[in-house]
Amino acid sequence: MKTPGKPGRAPLRLRWKPVRERNPIGVAFVAILLIIGLLAAAANADDLPVIGGGTGYTAYFSEAAGLKSGQEVRVAGVKVGKVTGVRLDGPKVRVSFRVRKTWIGNRTTATIMIKTLLGGKFLALDPLGSAKQNPRTPIPLSRTVAPYDVMQAFNDLGGTLGRLDTGKIAQSLTVLSRTFTNTPPSVGKALDGLSALSTSISSRDAQLADLLAGTKRLSGTLVSQNSQFESLLKDGNLLLAELTRRRQAIHALLTGAAELGEQLRHLVDDNDTDLHSALTHLDKVTDVLTRNQSDLDRALSLTGTYIRLFNNAAGNGRWVDGYLCGAVPPDYVTGSGSAYTPPSTCLPPRAGGR
Repeated sequence: MKTPGKPGRAPLRLRWKPVRERNPIGVAFVAILLIIGLLAAAANADDLPVIGGGTGYTAYFSEAAGLKSGQEVRVAGVKVGKVTGVRLDGPKVRVSFRVRKTWIGNRTTATIMIKTLLGGKFLALDPLGSAKQNPRTPIPLSRTVAPYDVMQAFNDLGGTLGRLDTGKIAQSLTVLSRTFTNTPPSVGKALDGLSALSTSISSRDAQLADLLAGTKRLSGTLVSQNSQFESLLKDGNLLLAELTRRRQAIHALLTGAAELGEQLRHLVDDNDTDLHSALTHLDKVTDVLTRNQSDLDRALSLTGTYIRLFNNAAGNGRWVDGYLCGAVPPDYVTGSGSAYTPPSTCLPPRAGGR
């Protein structure tokens, strides 16, 4: 209830202050903070919870084995993400990858697998463990496997077999055969086979050494030419792409030529009557010109003289030269008291002139 003589207070209203009435320094500061926040969000869009590209993990490998950024990450053969980075971290290789909607356990193993015969790779994950893998903790070397290199396998095989003493092996097998001389026939046959094997190995020691040396040289050559093989494969891909592009262009050309032929055929069909009439009249005109060829030749020869004289008269400028002899009687010119004496001949005094 209002007190008499005291007016009541009006209700308090919140009024939004326009931007132009605010402190420009504060407005600029807030705008700069918003821009920085937007740039940071754009730079780390993959890490955002809603629009991001998934959860990022890292793993250590003993070697890269040809794995590259952008290649697939698979779980049980299904693509769940991609490799985002491969870089050297001391004596190890640090591989970064992202997966979406995939559970990665704290005992997950990672293996670099071969995808194609041309050297394509992908990262295979085997999710294991009872707890979730911390994205900030890399998967250690003990839980990662890199594919064994074929060249390294040949080198290791050559080194291992090269250290074998075939002479001692043959001698040991011979002694073993002599030791079991008085054994039953079946054992004797087996030992005879071992003796023959040892003799064969011993006799082909040099050939085996040459074979292993050649294998080692071959593996070394292939390793040294690895970059050239990669360039060859890349050039082959470019060649196939160019052939595909040219094939499309040739197909478009042939299709256009076929369409043009179809249009010309329709044009001829639509104008067959008119074309027939025009060709008939053209034949008549040609026949008339052929019959009067001698008259045309005579007309052209006579016209040549006229054209030459006309060019002489009209070829000196923007006028036509002319000379009239005897147009005015000589007595009329001399009788008027003029000092001019007309020429005695009708030849022009000079060529050209107005």
